[in-house]
Amino acid sequence: MPRLLLRATATASAVLGLAQTVLAGSFLNGHYEALRAHELAAMALGGLLIAQLPVAALVRRGGGAGGPRGPLWPLGATLLLLAASGAQMGTGYERAVGVHVTLGVLLVSGLLFGLVGAWRPAPAPLATSMPATEPVAEAATESGSGSGSGTVDGGSGRLPRPTGAGADAVEVAP
Repeated sequence: MPRLLLRATATASAVLGLAQTVLAGSFLNGHYEALRAHELAAMALGGLLIAQLPVAALVRRGGGAGGPRGPLWPLGATLLLLAASGAQMGTGYERAVGVHVTLGVLLVSGLLFGLVGAWRPAPAPLATSMPATEPVAEAATESGSGSGSGTVDGGSGRLPRPTGAGADAVEVAP
């Protein structure tokens, strides 16, 4: 459930971030009423990022006590995006347009990266034990070529082709 909430908040944040670019462009084209909508959308984005903080903490908590912990990146990314959003609002109110636009590009990029990360499938849990594998045959007998390399493939430099049960876990002897 926390991962689903993270996906919802990340999606809403990305949509608001993209809407901000449209509203800013509209304002720069002379539609001055778009500035108020831009301001309101910025406040909504800040509130949404504040709401995403406990969601990101729940994702990090993972399975709870004794269970595997979730990834740390949602919590760190949310904190960074929240700080950037606050700085973005501050530069907007100060009319520091050069910094405001640059930070806005970075903020929207971060929101989109967060969206992709939230929708990426969760990594599979690590296996607790390795499957039994067959031992690799000792190095092939030296063929009178005089190379003396002692490799399984006769010195061609290629790895041996796995065969038999457990072929996906073959180890190559040095």
